Amino acid sequence: MRILLSNDDGIMSPGILTLKEALEKKHEVWVSAPDRERSGTSHSITLHEPVRFRKKEERMYECTGSPADTVLYALLGALPMKPELIISGINRGPNLGTDIIYSGTAAAARQGALMGIPSIAVSAAPLEPPYPFVEAARFIADNIDILYGLWGSDHFVNINFPAASQQGYPVEITHPSRRIYSDKADGCASPNGDVYYFLTGDPIHAREEEGSDWNAIQAGKISISPVYLHPINHRVIHAYQAAEFRVEVAEGDG
Repeated sequence: MRILLSNDDGIMSPGILTLKEALEKKHEVWVSAPDRERSGTSHSITLHEPVRFRKKEERMYECTGSPADTVLYALLGALPMKPELIISGINRGPNLGTDIIYSGTAAAARQGALMGIPSIAVSAAPLEPPYPFVEAARFIADNIDILYGLWGSDHFVNINFPAASQQGYPVEITHPSRRIYSDKADGCASPNGDVYYFLTGDPIHAREEEGSDWNAIQAGKISISPVYLHPINHRVIHAYQAAEFRVEVAEGDG
């Protein structure tokens, strides 16, 4: 299978290199990844300036753009290939629940799926080393045909891998959790009076909810979440449909 790898940790991240090594034993593996860390860039794409692709080695290209750019431009011709499968990761740290709104790792997979290519985001969920990159890469390599066969054009797949365990890794099919952020902005003044802010705060946690990716990771399970591309608004649409909005015509309007 011809596979394109990307990420948001940068092209020389241990996660993507470990995954590349595991997959290229049986597959044709290409890499299109940011030239530096691009965590938290969400699904931004570059519109008003060029992005540069530079060949680092055979089938391995670094890009000056966002994670979504690395996939978008690669599929539009920046790389001399068309992949059958796109995998973004292995990310350093979790991408659970609403994290995927901010995640460049998820964005690269989402971009691939939007362009009609089966796409998977993979993250190692521990917040600090040691990260289970080897175990996660082996799981992807062993199950790549299953994941490829399950994909449909309406979603991408978000996989989070728990901390290394001697007890094995149960798999749970999950839904994204609702993450709870306790962000703070810590500022410091420079000599010229400008104030610089840094995002800090308490660790992120999530609502306890049966079947969620958060609960699966807390239980030491591999979480596999199919994530819809279309932002379905579910039940809330009915309340808006029932509302009687007032529209007044201003004086002088035709």
